[in-house]
Amino acid sequence: MFDKILVANRGEVALRIMRAAKELGVKTVAVYSTEDADTYPVHYADEAVCIGPAPAGKSYLNIPNIIAAAQTTGAQAIHPGYGFLAENADFARACIDNDLVFIGPSPECIESMGDKSTARDTMKACGVPTVPGSDGCLDTVEEAQAFADAVGYPVLIKATAGGGGKGMREVHDPADLEAQYKAARTEAGAAFGNDGVYLEKLVLRPRHVEVQVLADDFGNQISLCERDCSVQRRHQKLVEEAPSPALTDELRRAMGVAAIKAVRAVDYRNAGTVEFLLDQDGKFYFMEMNTRVQVEHPVSEEITGVDIIKEQLRIAAGEPMSCASRAPFSPNGHAMEFRINAEDPAHGFRPCPGTITRFEPPAGPGVRVESYVRTGSKISPFYDSMVAKLIVHGQDRDEVLARGRRALDEFVIEGIETTIPFHQRVLANDVFIAGDATTDFIETQMGDLL
Repeated sequence: MFDKILVANRGEVALRIMRAAKELGVKTVAVYSTEDADTYPVHYADEAVCIGPAPAGKSYLNIPNIIAAAQTTGAQAIHPGYGFLAENADFARACIDNDLVFIGPSPECIESMGDKSTARDTMKACGVPTVPGSDGCLDTVEEAQAFADAVGYPVLIKATAGGGGKGMREVHDPADLEAQYKAARTEAGAAFGNDGVYLEKLVLRPRHVEVQVLADDFGNQISLCERDCSVQRRHQKLVEEAPSPALTDELRRAMGVAAIKAVRAVDYRNAGTVEFLLDQDGKFYFMEMNTRVQVEHPVSEEITGVDIIKEQLRIAAGEPMSCASRAPFSPNGHAMEFRINAEDPAHGFRPCPGTITRFEPPAGPGVRVESYVRTGSKISPFYDSMVAKLIVHGQDRDEVLARGRRALDEFVIEGIETTIPFHQRVLANDVFIAGDATTDFIETQMGDLL
């Protein structure tokens, strides 16, 4: 195991990694911008290094400064968390070139799965179901129109280097294709420096179901069941649960097998997630692979008893994962995660930075809160608006629904607007209670929710 690691991130994920490391006897180095100098993770770490001013491009995305911080503090490895540089192959390569271990997959894996068109072709070749789509990027409007006419509308334009919904456009009417194609390419170029797009047949009213995977250097490749992440706005998840209320045991096994095929196809190592779309007929299709730990990993931890961050550290240190002997995993109970963001749902989820004047998280059986804030903490306008994650676990979904309502009622955050009232309304919604939410849940239920 490592003696010391650097955490190249901020907020709740930085603290989550540091706590796991501490339990393994590993010292931690925090990096921070001038904006974050007084945040809890900076004080919690054994050492802390300022890497630049508030803008992320000059601090948390500043690869030379992060590498230098690791070298000057004697860290042996770097954990990128999620967001920022977590899926940046150049950063992973820079770590390796400077004799630092990147706690994640190889740069080659990050590149092959980061290009969505290439990833789709790779999955198709290894027998993982994929949505009917174009063979590679479509360089002209005419090519896009020809494909859309052949496969039939509606279609989905997707940035090959995309993520978070950027460079993605639904097209239901042929008359709209040219404008949406150009808009998607422009957005993709601005967001990712790559304006390549491809087309897929649009799966109507799907569920977003993903499989958590772990793989080490000793031939262990396992799935930790699935998560249902269908409640999202603008392709950003808000509520996640495990297991999915839509999956039968047979479908769960099939999806797990497909996820392991994906892992083997790219010789994957460390933690990752294979994401699928599940249609109304129970057919599932590969969507993308996230080559990092995800925000919603705690719900998988709650139903399997596996500490995913600790396993990441073991795998990166060249050790076998400790949970392989327990595979295959079956869900133990049910869990949900609610993302508590500094946003105003009543006004289009508008960010609401500011100072928290009162922070009192809930407690009790089956309640887990991951956060980096306290009373007096400031939510910065420079970064992600997440304040906390509320995770509840119970013996079945009904208990989790009840426990979630109780915990949300107890959760007190004052001084800023948050998504707590939104989550309370989700848990009062009949469609969600029935386990029938699809990715259009917020759009179709907006009147009820807001």
